[in-house]
Amino acid sequence: MKKLLFVLLLLPFISIAQNIDSVWAHANYTKKEVYIKMRDGVKLFTAIYIPNDRSEKHPFLLNRTPYSCSPYGEGSFPRGYSNLNKAYMKEGYILVRQDVRGRWMSEGTFVDVRPYIENKKTNNDIDEASDTYDTVDWLINNIENNNGNVGVSGISYPGFYATEAALSNHPAIKAVSPQAPVTDWFQGDDFHHNGAFMLIDGFSFYSGFGKPRPLPTTIGPKGFDLPTNDNYEFYLRTGALQNFSKLMGDSILFWNDLMKHPNNDAWWKARNARNFVQHISPSINTLEVGGLFDAEDAFGAQNLYKAIEAKTKNNNKLVLGPWYHGQWASGDGTHLGNVQFGSNTADWYAQNIEVPFFNFYLKGKGSVDKIAEANIFFSGENKWHQFAQWPPNEMKPTNIYLEANNKLSFQSSNKKGFSEYISDPSKPVPYTAPVHSGRTREYMDDDQRFAARRTDVLTYQTEILNEDVTLAGPLVADLMVSISTTDADFIVKLIDVFPDNFKYGNDDKYVMNDYQMLVRGEVMRGKFRNSFEKPEAFIPNKPTQVKYTLPDVAHTFQKGHRIMVQIQSTWFPLVDRNPQQFLDIYHCKDSDFIKSTIRVYHDQSKIILPVLK
Repeated sequence: MKKLLFVLLLLPFISIAQNIDSVWAHANYTKKEVYIKMRDGVKLFTAIYIPNDRSEKHPFLLNRTPYSCSPYGEGSFPRGYSNLNKAYMKEGYILVRQDVRGRWMSEGTFVDVRPYIENKKTNNDIDEASDTYDTVDWLINNIENNNGNVGVSGISYPGFYATEAALSNHPAIKAVSPQAPVTDWFQGDDFHHNGAFMLIDGFSFYSGFGKPRPLPTTIGPKGFDLPTNDNYEFYLRTGALQNFSKLMGDSILFWNDLMKHPNNDAWWKARNARNFVQHISPSINTLEVGGLFDAEDAFGAQNLYKAIEAKTKNNNKLVLGPWYHGQWASGDGTHLGNVQFGSNTADWYAQNIEVPFFNFYLKGKGSVDKIAEANIFFSGENKWHQFAQWPPNEMKPTNIYLEANNKLSFQSSNKKGFSEYISDPSKPVPYTAPVHSGRTREYMDDDQRFAARRTDVLTYQTEILNEDVTLAGPLVADLMVSISTTDADFIVKLIDVFPDNFKYGNDDKYVMNDYQMLVRGEVMRGKFRNSFEKPEAFIPNKPTQVKYTLPDVAHTFQKGHRIMVQIQSTWFPLVDRNPQQFLDIYHCKDSDFIKSTIRVYHDQSKIILPVLK
């Protein structure tokens, strides 16, 4: 009976998924393409999909993007629709997409993560917040049959524009959802993690996206064609970062700017959205959404949420699911790679969180009472949990210690000693075992057995757990290390080791017994261990603390599993290689890369786990 009731509750959503296509959209919507003038005279290309239904007034849902609001032409509708867009069309939203300033069909000059101007004095003081304000103002006053309410959402780079929309404080904007939002490109999003350059993402993205667009166009740029399908081979063969700069050429402005700013200076801070969220009006309701296994950006949603919580008094909520980048909008949240999540988490999110959120604040429909402050999916046990805050009050930071003989224990033996490996930049540890041309999204929960077999990866694991251990919040790596050189990277990985007899039902596609599931991994560029603004060299062979925070986790290590920690100094080509000398890595030479002997001291090293009691 319960199963039948669940199916009946799903029928409206299933019906939407079956019925809405381009034919339905043509019959029920009218498309308008307009140029909206900004306060400085620049015009932005905007596509507006307007419901034909006149029985009620409709809210706007705006998405501002650097990735094109194609298809272009008032008679051209998208061929396919995400499960979320289908729901919004069925609800009668006026859907608006806009090419941001300087991209695709919009006029003006594009600036990557354009800095927010706190005190605008003239019409030439423009930023993405002012462009959003002017766009919304035009829409409210020029599109008939609207109800005066505007929502804004966006995934990834459009998530940055959603944050800027909240900063516009237009009175018509009632609800904003930055999703996997670009937030801080030096510390944790996309292109840097703790100051380390994320090589494969940075080069593959900007070699295409970064190309100049002198005039409005409907034709996108072409990226760099790798000469081999083996990205490990290509990036290693190409060598030092200055060689990648030569491949880029002089025309890609942001790459060139990035190479001029190796530290977290004022240039980067002006592009960190977290530094300005105190200007968001209390009247704007915000919903940050992110993937716990988001290869591009597991950092943005978590840390934007925390910044808004700390600096504003608006109604602010968080959703973290077991997703790759944007998977919550894909319609399928059942698995990532070889790891299964036990249900369609993307559908659950759409029905229970996002659509009710916008419906309530933009249409006055339904309720948001069931949307908690923090709505978090825990892998391992594969369940959603709701909390009054994130991290939850019930979380207790708990030490787990690195011991001799590859042991990991909740009780420290306090025995002195160390583990040692040689980090060789000419033979870096790969981030995943298979050969690929592009960076995979599945590496975020991939099997780590390939790395455990290398001599330049330290591996520690517990005995078999006799009870569940649930983690909820940020991990902290607190290592005492020495290196034989003046710089090195440290990659710490938290891993769930599955039992000997584990399998998913009758699924034998991948050997899951003894699977070493990556739960969280993160790099720390050693020279930034004390400050991202003022890097410091190591004194060779002197024990030195390296302590840093990894992105949040929500995972249950189940009874019968083991907890594993791996430590290494290369993660290639995900992260650029550190020459292991205290240098400007963006401009060092191939000859600058040297080996380093790394020691990790057991009695002074630990991982601080966010254990949920």
